[in-house]
Amino acid sequence: MKIRVLLVDDEKDFVDVLAERLESRDFAVTTAYDGNEAVAKIQEKEIDVVVLDVLMPGKDGVSTLRELKQLKPIVEVIMLTGHATVESAVEGLKIGAYDYLMKPTETKDLVEKIVKAYKRKADQESRIQQAEIERIMLRRGWS
Repeated sequence: MKIRVLLVDDEKDFVDVLAERLESRDFAVTTAYDGNEAVAKIQEKEIDVVVLDVLMPGKDGVSTLRELKQLKPIVEVIMLTGHATVESAVEGLKIGAYDYLMKPTETKDLVEKIVKAYKRKADQESRIQQAEIERIMLRRGWS
């Protein structure tokens, strides 16, 4: 199964090029060009990892992160930041982002972070599933 990635950045050319690079590395990529579009996409599609720009007009990355985490707490988010917005990326980590990368970033570094973030999400899903199985077994007296 391909890792499902949502790329969110207001720089359309950047998103489109990055999407091509990730797709060529066998990721399933969805794109959004602002925070509101990202929130809509995460509601309609199953996403594993979000790559989210910190600095966007309208709803910024930190506000978008808050909404994404409310909707899908397990989804992992990697913040993309320039030098001027490192503080915002750190704030994102406090809210629940997996990590952040400085822009411009090397594709191999981003791929590495996406894979690690996906593994963390998969581990969380596995633990939740196991807890659910145990809860059902207890309820039915099968333990």
